[in-house]
Amino acid sequence: MLKFLLSIIVSTSFSSFAQIDEVRRITKSLCSPEFYGRGYYKKGDSLAADYLVDEFKKLGIEGYNGTVLQPFEIQSVNTFPGRMIVNNGSFSLNPGVHFVVDPSSSGFVGELRPFMLTPKMLFDREGLSKIIRDIRNEKTDRNSVVLDLIDLDLDTLKQLSGISQALAAYCHVIEITDEKFTWSVSTEQLPNALIKIQDSIYSGGPLNVEIDAQLLNNYMSQNVIAYLPGKKKCTKTILFTAHYDHLGHMGSNTYFPGANDNASGTAMLFTMAKYFKENPSDYNVMFIAFAGEEAGLLGSKYFVENPILKLKKIKFLVNLDIMGSGEDGITAVNATVFEKEFELLQRINEEKKLLTKVKRRGPSANSDHYWFTENGVPAFFIYTMGPNKHYHDIFDTYEELSFREYDDITDLLITFVRRLN
Repeated sequence: MLKFLLSIIVSTSFSSFAQIDEVRRITKSLCSPEFYGRGYYKKGDSLAADYLVDEFKKLGIEGYNGTVLQPFEIQSVNTFPGRMIVNNGSFSLNPGVHFVVDPSSSGFVGELRPFMLTPKMLFDREGLSKIIRDIRNEKTDRNSVVLDLIDLDLDTLKQLSGISQALAAYCHVIEITDEKFTWSVSTEQLPNALIKIQDSIYSGGPLNVEIDAQLLNNYMSQNVIAYLPGKKKCTKTILFTAHYDHLGHMGSNTYFPGANDNASGTAMLFTMAKYFKENPSDYNVMFIAFAGEEAGLLGSKYFVENPILKLKKIKFLVNLDIMGSGEDGITAVNATVFEKEFELLQRINEEKKLLTKVKRRGPSANSDHYWFTENGVPAFFIYTMGPNKHYHDIFDTYEELSFREYDDITDLLITFVRRLN
C-alpha cells in the first residue's frame, strides 16, 4: 500500500518533468539534414548514433558493462546516392511528391520509351512474354513498360500483387498510381529501374531519367545502449527501446526526416533516462536505440541473437515508436498476450485520466519488440494515434508534430514501471 501511495505522489511531478523543450530539441536535431535521414547515405545512421551517445553522456549515463555501441553488419542495402531526375517532356517531376523509385530499383540514365500494358495484357501470359522478349531483344523501339493499375477492383489488385517487381526483373517499369507515396528500405536491388508516378502528373510518352543506385554490401551499423542500475541490487531489468534509424535519402537532394517515425520515440528514451537517473527504480533500467529497423528489424534481431544482457533477466520491454501525437490515444501491441500488464496500463490511465484511449492490439511483427517476444521476453510496442498521418514520406517533419499527449504518455509509462510487480 505504501509503495502504491508513493507512486502516486512521485507521479504528480511527471508533467513538469517531461521537459518538452528538451524533447523537441532532440527530435528536431535528429530530423535535421545533417543526419541525412538517419539512413545509409553518407553514413547518416552512424552520425545519429554518435549524437545519441553524446546525449546520454550529458545525462551522466554510461553503457552496460562498457558496451555503448553494439556494431552489427547489414549484409546489403540499396541506396540512391546521386542523381534522382525524371522529366516528362519539358516538365521536371519532384522526387517524393510526383514520383518515387521503388526502394529496390536499380539505376538508369537515358530515355524510357514505354509500352502501355493494360490489365488484360497482364493476364495474357503468352502475349506478355512476347512483349518482354521483344523489349529485351531490341525488336521494338520500346525499352520499358507502363502499368496503370488505377480503378481496378480489390480482387484484381490482389491477383496482380507484386507484378511491378516481377516485371522489373526483365525490363524497366513505370507504375502509375493515385495512392499516397510511402517509401521504405530494401536489402536487394532489382536488375532494372522501377519508378512510381502520380497519375495526375504522367501524360504518357517517353521519360528522360537519371537515377543513381548503389547496392552497399557488408554495411556496418550499430545499436546504442545506456544503462542505469536499480536503487538496490536487482536481477531484473526494464528495457525502453526505440529505433533511431530512418529511410535516408532518395537521391542527393531528397531526404526523409522521420520525425514521428521515429525521432520522437528516440527522444522519449532521454525523458525516461533522465527521470530514472534522478529517481532510481527498484529495477535496473536499460535504454536501447536500435538501428536497422527500417531494413527489417535487423538491429533488434542482432541484439536478441547476441544479447549483452541475458534475455531471461528482462522483466518487461516497452518499445516506443511514433510518439509525436496522441490526440486519439495510444495503441499497445501484444496487449492480448500480456493481459495482466495491459490491464495495469488501462487502470493507470483511467485512474489518472490521461489519454483518450489505450487501445488493445494483438501480436505483430511491426517493430523491434518482435524478436524479444519471439524469444520469451514480455513486451509492449506503444505508438500514438492522432491526426498526423505522415508516415514514410518526405512530409514526416518536425513541424508536423504536436507532442499533444507527450506528458501524459510519459506519466503513464513511468507509473507503469513503478507499479509493475
